[in-house]
Amino acid sequence: MHTEPQHDFAPPRPLAGLDRSEDGPALAAWHAAWAVAAALLALGGRWLGAVDGAVFYGIVAMVVPGLIGVGLLIRNRQAERLLLLAGWGLAAVMAASFSGGLSGPLAGFVFLPLAAGLAMGGSRAVQVGALGVGLAALAGLFSTLLVDVGPHRPVLATIAALLTAGAAIPAVRLSWRQGERRLGHAEAEVRRLESLMAAQGGLTLVVLPDGQVRAAYGRPPAGVSVDPLFAEGLITTAHAPDRPALLAALSKALSGQDATVRIAPRGALDRRLQLHLSRLDAVDGPRIVVQAFDATPQYAHELGLEAARFEAETREAGKTRFLANMSHELRTPLNAVLGFADMMRQRLFGPLPDRYGEYADNIHEAGGHLLDLINDVLDVSKIEAERYTLSLERFDAREIISAAVALVRVTADDRGVSLSAVLPSEPVEVSADKRALKQITLNLLSNAVKFTPAGGAVTVSSEAVGSWLELAVADTGVGIAPEDVKRLGRPFEQAGAIEQRRQGTGLGLSLVRALAELHGGQMSIDSTLGEGTAVTVRMPVAVAARAPVPEGGAEIIALPLMGGG
Repeated sequence: MHTEPQHDFAPPRPLAGLDRSEDGPALAAWHAAWAVAAALLALGGRWLGAVDGAVFYGIVAMVVPGLIGVGLLIRNRQAERLLLLAGWGLAAVMAASFSGGLSGPLAGFVFLPLAAGLAMGGSRAVQVGALGVGLAALAGLFSTLLVDVGPHRPVLATIAALLTAGAAIPAVRLSWRQGERRLGHAEAEVRRLESLMAAQGGLTLVVLPDGQVRAAYGRPPAGVSVDPLFAEGLITTAHAPDRPALLAALSKALSGQDATVRIAPRGALDRRLQLHLSRLDAVDGPRIVVQAFDATPQYAHELGLEAARFEAETREAGKTRFLANMSHELRTPLNAVLGFADMMRQRLFGPLPDRYGEYADNIHEAGGHLLDLINDVLDVSKIEAERYTLSLERFDAREIISAAVALVRVTADDRGVSLSAVLPSEPVEVSADKRALKQITLNLLSNAVKFTPAGGAVTVSSEAVGSWLELAVADTGVGIAPEDVKRLGRPFEQAGAIEQRRQGTGLGLSLVRALAELHGGQMSIDSTLGEGTAVTVRMPVAVAARAPVPEGGAEIIALPLMGGG
């Protein structure tokens, strides 16, 4: 333990381990000796004729508390001691009243309650004994005013004074022994606490509000020396960049709130200390108790986790960049393949055998599917790499939605699916990315047509609700199981049977969700297996609120390009 010469930082506390039974026999012997001495005085004086009448009864009264005090061998608690002192005070009052108080032959007996208080020990016992002396002196004074004191008896007064002095000497000795025993208990308690504090795993400091260290207990963490703490203070031993945080923690602890801070020692910058600070109110002002623990292993673990996270993010970013680059590299030759296949399908350079024409159709269809997949992968990669930048402009959302419907209509007609659009009669002006809104609509319509059997229907609707644009695509297709709905919207997640999964890539809804969230919106899916699916996209991109609904309901206009369906 390292401390300064003065330890004034903590107020003393009562000793809980002091056993009063240790002085019980000595205290009982003191009472018994007094009872014997007083009884011999009464009987001897009576036999010699020197003590008679009221004086005799006054001496007998002083014998009683001595006899009662022998009972301390059986019960020796604070309550019994105070009751016994009350008995001493009452006996002294009686003796003083019978003998004339301080002017009578038993004047010395007046001070016996104080001697008994000293013998029993403790400030309260001495106070009660002093009170008994005062009451006995007053009782003796009143007795001299009311009755005749009687003849002067100097021999008896001398004997009474000598007996009182003889009782006071061992009483003071008993009191001194109790004080020594209390001091020994206190010193042992201090040594025990110091040993306990020194054996703790961390370092405990007692610090002044200005950062000066008054005491240090325990084992200092590696890389920390206690001597500089006393010489320079807690604040200056911390690494300079960590001092503002340490000062803030000290201020917080002074306000009565516990504080925790991590610092690097100035002499060991590769290590870290975790400090826990709390306020301690002392007699001469507040102190701060600082518990210091070695946080270097935890700090090293956090550095390892941070490095691993950075490495994972770097790998993920590299993978995304690789996919984006590869998508570009694949799309260029694939476009040439599609172009040549299309030329062969249209027989631009002459007729082809039927079998080769069928091959050209298969090449064109497979190439188109592959191109869609590459485009989706490219967009997903851009979004994950945070390289997808929205190009915001103001336009009528109905135009983009109608264009997407026109692109999907051919496929819908080929599959025997009815495709219709329900759009407002007035413009729906939005501030959004045209390409993104078209991609959202195309993906939703393509998915709906793809998973709707012949004879089914797909409907797209859109409207502005306040500042929100709502786009909904509903179909009467195969639907989605509830457990699959939760997964959809993540890249490469698909639902349904194997035959259904072969029709898609699992990127369509992922792109829809990502593009909607880039606009600050969201996507929701409502589906019933075997009955159909409705996907709704809401984005806060509407420029103006929609006009009030006219009386009788809104007019629904089918755009010309939707014709038949």
